[in-house]
Amino acid sequence: MTTNPTQTRHPALRAVQLGALRLTNRFAVAPMTRVSADPDGTPTEAMAEYYAEFARGGFGLVITEGVYTDTSHSQGYLNQPGLAVERHVTGWRQVTATVHAAGTPIVAQLMHAGALSQGNSHNAGTIAPSAVRPRGAMLDEYGGSGPWPTPREMDHDDIEAVVAGFVAAAQRARAAGFDGVEIHAANGYLLDQFLTTYTNCRTDSYGGGVQNRIRLTAMVLAAVRAQAGAEFVIGVRLSQTKVNDFGYRWPGGATDAEVIFSALRDAGADYLHIASEGRDFIETARLGDARTITALAREVTGLPVVANGGMHDGGQAADVLEGGHADLLSVGRGALANPDLPQRLSAGEPLDPFDHGMLAPMATIANACAWRAGR
Repeated sequence: MTTNPTQTRHPALRAVQLGALRLTNRFAVAPMTRVSADPDGTPTEAMAEYYAEFARGGFGLVITEGVYTDTSHSQGYLNQPGLAVERHVTGWRQVTATVHAAGTPIVAQLMHAGALSQGNSHNAGTIAPSAVRPRGAMLDEYGGSGPWPTPREMDHDDIEAVVAGFVAAAQRARAAGFDGVEIHAANGYLLDQFLTTYTNCRTDSYGGGVQNRIRLTAMVLAAVRAQAGAEFVIGVRLSQTKVNDFGYRWPGGATDAEVIFSALRDAGADYLHIASEGRDFIETARLGDARTITALAREVTGLPVVANGGMHDGGQAADVLEGGHADLLSVGRGALANPDLPQRLSAGEPLDPFDHGMLAPMATIANACAWRAGR
């Protein structure tokens, strides 16, 4: 971590408004898949303690791991939590109550895996915008192995069902005590598959130009907003890179980005979260004209923007905020190793380095906790 001589004045420790939420600082826990729910997708007491640890450690916002939205095709991993049925709501209530007891808001990230499903307890097969086998191999840290299956191309009934699933999951999130939801349109999952040129070969109104490829995400957002009302915070997570393709970039660069960001602003987003998929912000956020994609999102929309990728480093975090690149910072692996990262930054204390052993042999809560206990 880069040492800052005025730790208590670090810009990340300043309060910020996020929709209807007033956050005590600009650090958010990034969504991290933990595959630690019960087999039926119900959150556990261990999950409640896991999320509460970040809240007690000083994070201004907690964003959950991706939560599946329906019992047909959305589940990506075995032991992934859901918001698809009422028993999931009961399980999440203990999580939100424990996090709120520490004085921190919590947002549920709603996710449909689409073609990148390697564990669906409902055994309904995979769907995607087009019948294109995903690149790369399944993720062993989350229980997968071998090539991805080729998905079935979605018809319009499937598309309507996906939208309805997100809306119903958002309603359950509100009933479970969440302060908002984040629509997962990043990292290679279903909504990002519609946005990505090589996974979307459609010739209807959901394929072709970027205006069509962002259509489904905007539809989901608008439908959730219509049901949730103005006070419920709704964000969207976007990325160019993916869990199975670190090299992809939006082919139209800044031009594509402006269309994407404008569509989501107009559909009712409270914030945009730009992810780096395990890569450093500097590597993934630069556009061809030397601007950053996050700064462009702020400029185009006027919305708060969350930057991701190496934000545990105090120097980089300050540069991103003070340079106008973002309003908030999401921290993943740095938070996993340091659940009290904001408190350490405030006190000028060093951070523990992330060790990949926290994710081995599976990226579960138990493995991460065991690693921290034994360090």
